[in-house]
Amino acid sequence: MLWAALLEYRPRFSRRLVVDRYFVDLACRSARIAVELDGGHHARQGGDDALRTAHLKRDSWTVLRYWNSDVRDNLAGVVESIPTAVAGASTHPRPLPSREGS
Repeated sequence: MLWAALLEYRPRFSRRLVVDRYFVDLACRSARIAVELDGGHHARQGGDDALRTAHLKRDSWTVLRYWNSDVRDNLAGVVESIPTAVAGASTHPRPLPSREGS
């Protein structure tokens, strides 16, 4: 559901992107945003998710984590938060308006 909702957004998102030795559920490469979807098994995994997050952050990735139930029950809210994070991760000091230069 989340992947389908993000298909229209730019910059593009990739599914199951390999970053170093980890798979990221969804990722925006240009903004270095990793979106991780967690099911109930993640609550029992201990420090695996924390280690992965720390590794990605050291490599300048921002990691956004959502429970599967949040995506299922509040898809609009999750979808709204992701482009906001991408916009906040822009590295350009003054991005051009989309129509400029046309």
